[in-house]
Amino acid sequence: MPSNSQKWLAEFLGTFWLVLGGCGSAVLAAAFPALGIGFAGVALAFGLTVLTGAYAFGPISGGHFNPAVSVGLWVGGRFKLSELPGYIISQVVGGLVAAAVLYVIATGKPGFDVGGFASNGYSSGTDDLSPGHYGLVAALVTEIVMTAIFLLVILGSTAKRAAAGFGGLAIGLCLTLIHLISIPVTNTSVNPARSTAVAVFAHTHAMGQLWLFWVAPIVGAIVGALIYRAVGGEQSE
Repeated sequence: MPSNSQKWLAEFLGTFWLVLGGCGSAVLAAAFPALGIGFAGVALAFGLTVLTGAYAFGPISGGHFNPAVSVGLWVGGRFKLSELPGYIISQVVGGLVAAAVLYVIATGKPGFDVGGFASNGYSSGTDDLSPGHYGLVAALVTEIVMTAIFLLVILGSTAKRAAAGFGGLAIGLCLTLIHLISIPVTNTSVNPARSTAVAVFAHTHAMGQLWLFWVAPIVGAIVGALIYRAVGGEQSE
């Protein structure tokens, strides 16, 4: 049985990888517009970080890498409330360290626009920080619904009755699809740690909108977990 410190380190590393790989694909690709990977490439990058991180660190910590997921798993009966603080702190710190590393790398290119951590660096936002200039209500609905679906997939694909060994694949592909849907609206958060990490280095007013990307994903995660329990997800396992 892994110790708490081992679980926290696994969550730190998994969230570090998610932010470095997902946000890094957007920030660094923006330096070469003609060769940019586009929305689809960034969506795939986020999915691949979760997929690979889940298999690498999931056996140690469960592979949450996301405060909203940790809250949702607690509501879904899969996680102890006493473990939440340690997981959330580890996730936020892991994301911040990854964003700092990414910032150092990105600013090593002459002429790099530090504001690119918002427009190209995937800070989540509404209005002028939204790729499609979507407003507050659209962003709230998007983040709540997408995170709720994410939790449904997580709980269902990791249930005892689910096919063993395929949970990470289903979760990674689900996150890819979520990004394909919601990048134009909010740059896709569904993860408060990832949004916090990039907002700190964004050099814009992204910090002023950060509350939304804590509240909406956590509400969505709770909704998803409650729906899963309501349809008999836990009782039938």
